[in-house]
This record gives sequence, C-alpha cells and structure tokens, in this order.
Amino acid sequence: MRSDRAKKGLERVPNRALVYATGVTKKGIKKPWIGIANSYTNLIAGHVDMRPLAEAITNGIYAGGGQAFEFGIPGICDGIAMGHLGMHYSLPSRELVADCVESIAQAHALDGLVLLTACDKITPGMLMAAGRLNIPTIMVTAGPMYSGRHNMIRRSLVRDTFEALAAHRSGKINAQELECLEMESCPGAGACQGLYTANTMACLTEAMGMSLPGCGTALAVSAKKKRIAFESGEVAVELVKKNITARKILTSNAIYNAIVMDNALGGSTNTVLHIPAIAHAAGVDIKLELFDEISKKTPHITNLRPGGEFFMEDFEFAGGVQGALHVLRSKIKGNPTVTGKNIKALASAGKVVDHDIIRSLKKPYHKEGGMAILKGNLAPNGCVVKQSAVSAKCMKFKGKAIVFESEEAAMKAIMGRKIKSGMVIIVRYEGPKGGPGMREMLSPTAAIAGMGLGESVALITDGRFSGGTRGACIGHVSPEAAEGGPIAIIRNGDIIEIDIHKRKIDLKLSQTEINMRLAQWKPKKPKITTGWLARYHELVTSANTGAVLRG
Repeated sequence: MRSDRAKKGLERVPNRALVYATGVTKKGIKKPWIGIANSYTNLIAGHVDMRPLAEAITNGIYAGGGQAFEFGIPGICDGIAMGHLGMHYSLPSRELVADCVESIAQAHALDGLVLLTACDKITPGMLMAAGRLNIPTIMVTAGPMYSGRHNMIRRSLVRDTFEALAAHRSGKINAQELECLEMESCPGAGACQGLYTANTMACLTEAMGMSLPGCGTALAVSAKKKRIAFESGEVAVELVKKNITARKILTSNAIYNAIVMDNALGGSTNTVLHIPAIAHAAGVDIKLELFDEISKKTPHITNLRPGGEFFMEDFEFAGGVQGALHVLRSKIKGNPTVTGKNIKALASAGKVVDHDIIRSLKKPYHKEGGMAILKGNLAPNGCVVKQSAVSAKCMKFKGKAIVFESEEAAMKAIMGRKIKSGMVIIVRYEGPKGGPGMREMLSPTAAIAGMGLGESVALITDGRFSGGTRGACIGHVSPEAAEGGPIAIIRNGDIIEIDIHKRKIDLKLSQTEINMRLAQWKPKKPKITTGWLARYHELVTSANTGAVLRG
C-alpha cells in the first residue's frame, strides 16, 4: 500500500506515534488509508450540508475495511463572489483545490480518496487532482438544491434573483416582490437548481464513471444522497484493494463521454474550460474542436434551466444521468467506472420515466448539442456559446459594437439603459490573464434578459459566463485582449457578425485595417499586481487550452 511508506518499518516509529495520537488503533493503522477531501463550509449553500455526507462516507469506509482520514478543502461560491473583486479568485481557486488535494494525499501517503464536492470550481479542481495523483479515487457530489416557491410558482436562483433585479429596475416587479423572491428562491442546501456549472459538472462526473450511478442528480439533504455517500466509502476501499486508479477511469473515452453528455444536456459553457483541464491532468490530449465535432452529432435531449423550464429535481425524477446515458448508449464509448462495470452496461440498465424531460434521439429539443465553438477573425483560436440557450431569432446576429474595458463598465451602461436593440456589447480584458481570473459575468447577461433585451442584443467577451447564462452570449474569446487578440482592437461602431449555425464570428473590417490596429496595440498594465493573482496572471494559459497553469 502507498501508506506503507509512512507507517511500516522501524524507521517509522515517530510517524506511527503521531498517527496513534489521532486515536487510530493498531488494527486501524494497518488498514488502507482513505482520505476524505471534504469541501464543507457554511459559506456556500451547495456545501453547507456536507457534514452528514462526510459522516456517511466515513462509516462506509469503516464498513469496507478501511481507515478514514478527513481533511478540509477550500471553496468559493460564484454567486456570492459575483460582481465584485471576489470573482477574480473563482477560476484560479480551481488550481488551489487541485493543489490542496494533491498536497495532502502525497504528504500523508494516502492509499485512496473520496472527494466530497459540489460547486463550480471545486468539482473540476478535485477531478484534476485525481488525474494528477492517479490513486484509487471516487467522487461524491453533494447534490442539487430543491426549487424555491413563491406564489405557488417554482423558483430558482438565476431567473428569480439575477434576472429579477433587472426586472425591478425596469419597473416590471416592485420592491416587495423582489424581496420575496430574494427570500424564497433558494430554500436550503444544495447546488443551484438549474443546469448551471455545479450541476453540469456533477452530471459529467457520473458520465465519466468517477461517481456512483445516481450521484450526479440525487438531491441535497435526501436520504438517497446519504446512501450514495455511504456506498462510496465502501467502494473507495474496494478500489484500493483492486488497484483501480483514477487514470484507469479518466481515459480519453471518459473525456469523450463527458463531452457527449455535456452537449446532450445543454450544460454550462464553463465545461469548455474544465474538461480540457481535467484531461490535461489525466494525461489525455484533446482539442477545443472536439466539443464542436461532438455537438454536431449529439442531439440536445433535455431542456433544463437556464435555457429551458425544467429543474434539476425534474431531471432526477425522470431518470437522471443514467436515464440520459440510456438514451445516448449508441453515442458513448465503452469505459470502466468506479462500480467495476463498464459505462455501456450502466447505460443499458438506465431508465427514462418521463420522455419529455429526457427525450429520445428521434425527438430531441435540438438536433445539435448544447455547445458551439465559433471561429473567425474576431476569435482566431475559438470562442464558445451555449447554443441550446439561444433563441432561433439570435442564431444569426449582426450589429454595432459598444465596447467596455471591464464588466463593471458594461453593467453600469446596461442598468443605466444605455444599451439599445441591435447592439453587440464587447467586454474585454476579462480573460484568464487580463482579468486576471476570467471573471464570470452572470450579472450583465441576467440584466440583459431581465430588461427584455435577450433577443435583441448580443454580448461578446474574453471572460466567461455562468452556467445560468442564456441568450446570444459568446465567451472565452481567444486570444484574449491582454494577449493582443483581435478583441482588443474593436472600436465603438464596428460591425460584428455572428452566425452560430456556420460557427462564424467576424469583425467586419478589412485584414489591412485589422493588421494596422493590431500593430498600434499596446499591452495594458495588469489590473492586480500583488498577491497570488499576480503570479496567476504570469502563469495562466489561454481559455482555448482550459486556462491551465504553465508547468
């Protein structure tokens, strides 16, 4: 066992003494050491109910014949960090999470891991650590939040707070109604109720085979989730005994299947950052174009919020990820899972209870998947749009640019009603390097929707969007402005043309004019020059490669 290097032999008397000091017995010290990376914090709704899950995992580890060791992992809530300095730290925290898991697992010679996670950057960070460490690992995602209720209408975070804010500003709802929504939209623990980044990543984790069947959608605070947590503890010990390491599951086929599921569900565009980063950590090489190749041959079979009207609880009760895998069984590739069964076998056993919530391949919501990768002279290395959340009217869009150098400047103009129909909002210097940290821009996109401009305005940025974004919102423009990409030389009034069907995004200028402007461009001083974000600015790579750090 890996733990032997910390506990076996005469030289390890001091090491054992310190382990015994924690209360471990002589029998316990000889068992497989299973670490529980617990990202519990009472700062995040998605993580606030993790203590009972960690207890269930611990009991499962002991039942399976292992010795449990729990340790903490930091977490950031994108919703709370949104719209201020905090959002600079969100994407970079993914690297911190991976580094923390790696550090503890290596320093204490753990034999296996159970990674307890939920929210946006924590789940991919933990998967990255699993890929790096390549030791037996299983994931437990803490589950979606139940829907809220107000006036007997189901409510969710994005529609009923972010978008409601703009609706109040435009006079569509009064202050009393807004306050009620604020109190009722998020009724308790869990990841926000739609197919935003946290729930997307939970579903993809299950589709990759890194969590038990049903884990991706089993609701927070449910007994089902606690049973899955207990069983995951048992499985972790079994994985160690059989030496089934993370890279035996996180293969190129697992990555492929995750992208298939992502497109079929219409998941968050943030996965276009996270999946390449996970693949990189697991030693799998993928290109951005793979998302588009898969999208073109994978129908969109669910219609969950933000683009649709169904909630995660509906998806869970309709069959969840296993039901979706059953529909997609001809599209996915065979691959091992933590269960010991092949993903193809799990897909065959899956069931769909409601064929409107999870549709067949013959009757999808859209013929293509949720994601589209666009290229053109505005984004030579690509950019991404959640096409399943774009109305038919906006699939082709042409308009005049209105340029902002930051999210705050754009938000001020939107809330000040300076944005008119037909405009293309450009928000730049918000990429991985320029942000730094590639801030998520749910506030501007939600404000556009809340003001009724969702079908008449487009937004383009080198930053990124929340999984809750809908409409003609195009992010991850690469190269970013801070690297001298073409987005840096757009001027007010320039014509931008978008054609999602043709995967094109162009600045309607001659190449001579573009070259002249690029030659005149000068780098801006970094926005943050102190702390670890200054180091991040220097080390982070482009969005089209997953915004990973240079080794």
